Amino acid sequence: MTLTLAAEKRGNEKSAHVLRAAGMLPGVVYGPTREPLSITLTKKEFDKVFKTAGESTIIELTGLGTPVSVLVKEVDFAPTKGGVRHVDFYALEMNKEITATVPLHFIGESPAEKAGGVVNRVLHEIEVTCMPVNLPSHIDVDISTLENIGDQFHISDLAIPKGVAVDTGAEEVVVVIGEPAEEEEVPVEPVDMSAIEVEKKGKTEEETTAE
Repeated sequence: MTLTLAAEKRGNEKSAHVLRAAGMLPGVVYGPTREPLSITLTKKEFDKVFKTAGESTIIELTGLGTPVSVLVKEVDFAPTKGGVRHVDFYALEMNKEITATVPLHFIGESPAEKAGGVVNRVLHEIEVTCMPVNLPSHIDVDISTLENIGDQFHISDLAIPKGVAVDTGAEEVVVVIGEPAEEEEVPVEPVDMSAIEVEKKGKTEEETTAE
């Protein structure tokens, strides 16, 4: 899946602060055979595309002369207000292999959960090497195959697309079903009835004196 995002070359006439105030997002494109190029994008459009693409889907940047196939390499978020304030794109060479991080999507429901088992997700992403055209946006982990407490799902159990090599060890654990969490009993302190009686008696005497 390839997504498209419009960009334009950035001049020095406007500061990053001014661009952000106008709803634009400053960024840079670079690669092994490409000199770094400062660009600007519409922040709203980038947020929309990034929500779908993440860092493992090829994005085609248009408006820079010829289209450039890129991956989101790094995103800088504002420390206080949040939101993206700068983005780095890595320009791909489509005829050369790349190494990238691909997220794992957990699907299905483990029968062990009905018995109180806890699904412990050990890995949330894996590193793969492939040609850019074969890069998957994600890889599914079907936990419905985990039926009993103690069952594990390993890298070797993943359905890896053709042309993709996983750089993580085959025996690495992706998910394991753990024991049910034990509820901690909270001790109940006994009520001191004598103290209550003394307090009650004291209040009664105060009321009598007041009358």
